Amino acid sequence: MKAAVVYEAGKAPVFAEFETPVAQAGEALIAVKASALTQFTKSRASGAHYSADAALPAVAGSDGVGVTEEGRRVYFILPQAPFGALAEVTRVRAGFCIPVPDGLDDVTAAALANPGMSAWAALVYRAQIKPGDTVLINGATGTAGRLAVQLARHLGAGKVIATARDATALESVKALGADVLLPFQLDGGDEAGAARFGDALEAQFKEGIDVVVDYLWGKSAEAIIVAIAKAVDDARPVRFVQVGSSSGGEITLPGAALRSSAIVLMGSGIKSVPLADLLAAVGHVFAVAVSANLQIATRVLPLADVQTAWGGDAGKQRVVFVTA
Repeated sequence: MKAAVVYEAGKAPVFAEFETPVAQAGEALIAVKASALTQFTKSRASGAHYSADAALPAVAGSDGVGVTEEGRRVYFILPQAPFGALAEVTRVRAGFCIPVPDGLDDVTAAALANPGMSAWAALVYRAQIKPGDTVLINGATGTAGRLAVQLARHLGAGKVIATARDATALESVKALGADVLLPFQLDGGDEAGAARFGDALEAQFKEGIDVVVDYLWGKSAEAIIVAIAKAVDDARPVRFVQVGSSSGGEITLPGAALRSSAIVLMGSGIKSVPLADLLAAVGHVFAVAVSANLQIATRVLPLADVQTAWGGDAGKQRVVFVTA
């Protein structure tokens, strides 16, 4: 079969022949229709993600949409190594599949699944969002952040605050449900810019923020944590959910910020959320995709283009590879 094969960690997959999988007991064999290129997939393929299997060669791709041998159209996650989702055929544990509703096409379902899963898990399972909560999405212009804004609003947030480095892109998030936009520039030693962002955060936290969903980490996360310590009323909890780290893997965490606030720091992802709940989160997102009018921009490419598209910048679009 044809597949996106990783021969060397850190290098882009190659469109090449790979052995066709044979389902073992308790597994499902799936003819793949669509699979999205996500940071999770890239991280696992490079071996950097904590859930990655180091054995190579292997097929890239962590999840996708396809059809089982019985003819069921399903979303699947975490194929059995060395097989992956970026292939004509893959195999997964039977319990790692859920049905795709008839109202969702393969490409949209594949594009929505990963960012929808992370946003729903962060908001519902970890932060336990309540109607009327004020929610801050740190990194709201990426594919995942934009979907998190929409889901926060759908889940009853009373106010949604969106932050991002790209002020122009941030303007477009208003139409998705953001009430307040806080652009920032924290790199390059712009002390005045950092002070303006800190002041804007403090003003919002004084009004009350219940949940932070962080897709960036790095300096913006540090600024948010400091603002919580400075501005939040006595013992009012702020649930800070760390989801992604596109701005850096490490931060400086002042101990005083923890002692002087009721911040609740937590992560959301594989192992911090049971896999069954992550799959259920995808099902919930699929169920509301049409009624909530969830928007996600996609760019559809044939799987044969995987090597050239792998390292490219898709902008605000989710690249989805199709097998036919």
